[in-house]
Amino acid sequence: MTQPVYDLVIIGGGINGAGIARDAAGRGLKVLLAEQADLGSATSSNSTKLIHGGLRYLEHYEFRLVRHALAERERLWAIAPHIIWPLRFVLPHRKGLRPAWLLRFGLFIYDHLGGRTLLPATRTLRLKTDPAGAPLRDVSSVGFEYSDCWVQDNRLVVLNVRDAASLGADVRVGTRCVSARRDNGSWVVRLQDAETGAANDVRARAIVNAAGPWVDKVVGDLTGSTSSARVRLVQGSHVVVRKLYDHDRCYIFQNPDGRIFFAIPYEEDFTLIGTTDRDYQNAPEKVEASAEEIDYLVAAASSYFKTPLTVADVVWTYSGVRALYDNGADKAQETTRDYVLILDRPGREAPLLSVFGGKITTFRCLAEDALDRLAAIFPDWNRDRGWTARRPLPGGGFPVGTVDDLISALRAGFPFLSGREARRLVRHYGLEAREILGAAKSREDLGRDFGGSLTEAEVNFLMDREYARAAADIVWRRTKSGLRMTLEEIEALDIWMRQRRSFPKRASAAR
Repeated sequence: MTQPVYDLVIIGGGINGAGIARDAAGRGLKVLLAEQADLGSATSSNSTKLIHGGLRYLEHYEFRLVRHALAERERLWAIAPHIIWPLRFVLPHRKGLRPAWLLRFGLFIYDHLGGRTLLPATRTLRLKTDPAGAPLRDVSSVGFEYSDCWVQDNRLVVLNVRDAASLGADVRVGTRCVSARRDNGSWVVRLQDAETGAANDVRARAIVNAAGPWVDKVVGDLTGSTSSARVRLVQGSHVVVRKLYDHDRCYIFQNPDGRIFFAIPYEEDFTLIGTTDRDYQNAPEKVEASAEEIDYLVAAASSYFKTPLTVADVVWTYSGVRALYDNGADKAQETTRDYVLILDRPGREAPLLSVFGGKITTFRCLAEDALDRLAAIFPDWNRDRGWTARRPLPGGGFPVGTVDDLISALRAGFPFLSGREARRLVRHYGLEAREILGAAKSREDLGRDFGGSLTEAEVNFLMDREYARAAADIVWRRTKSGLRMTLEEIEALDIWMRQRRSFPKRASAAR
């Protein structure tokens, strides 16, 4: 049997793999993306969900990383204004920690180092009179407010993959790369379906190893050596509590141990607090927020907010493992967040490009650099570097700053939606919200109500268009509806989805 031939096989469906797949497919390469679980189900869905320059990285002199990240904020906002939007961050000065002049100087650099045209500049706050100071205690009268952006992180991954597929990429979710060998100038890659165990071989001119926390394992499996792999696994955990304040700004707080953490308005009714930074030694798939980390975040938040928190206030936690390039830093929080690309190509054999580190903010730059490293083997491809900053992601083809108009128009077209429901749909799907709603004249026309504002029409869309296969893919990654669902409702959704996957036509007809 003839083996299918691809230009590029990408291992890993997180944000880096998704970004590389989109860029490569758009330049005319034949691409296969293999993800062993759900898209973005590891590190990429467990971030602090910020498109930001990384203010604290200035302390570690990572000016290149901060400059790239700052320039990317408005580019990403422009191509995905439904899932990315500006936020204002409040940085209170706290006595005994970094002096106020140093904070203001750092923010001056932050304002001018990257390409900021639409985001507002930094301003000084008088916390005794500004509403941002009302929920706080034990801070000085001075604070600073600056701009960064929020992102629906898993949706960013999925939309990049969807766009890659629309450009011809072969996307295989729930598919493991179990082996690969070099043969006559190309790779022979064996892929296995994680559910059925069925396997098949494909050929590829190159492999990109974007496996995140498993990047060193893939290097070892494919080359028999880990000599080029220098990875440091760092755990970052977050807690979610009922909302701690009523305004729409975020906080970035200093801790006496030198770390920083955020408190961010989350899903309208909650506050997200995180993240931690500590070395991680166990299997990446087993990561979870530890009792020690939860205690740390609760205590840190309680030291700033007038309303004290206890562990009992935590309604949800999540944790991820960052696969950072080990630059020899003494502490996990000092390890570089910049990406490193390592090319393995003995002689003129088929190349293996491995991706270490990186931030969700710089995934698009990483993809461009990754393809530059492989350019020599693709002499006839489209060399339009930067096209990904101009083409909107699915659902995002509307101007920044007009999302409220889109929400109003959706409510006008579907008057049975509440303001909150319309806002959630637009913030997740943008222009595609109307496709989900179809010709519905009432809520009943959307089919079964699974709880958490999830309807059968939305679940069908996520399964048919966005590779969702299980309830967790939807309630904790594509949406955060799990925060408002009972365990019984989530289990019922999972059973329904399994039945729909077994009998797709029958289940769809149930609408």
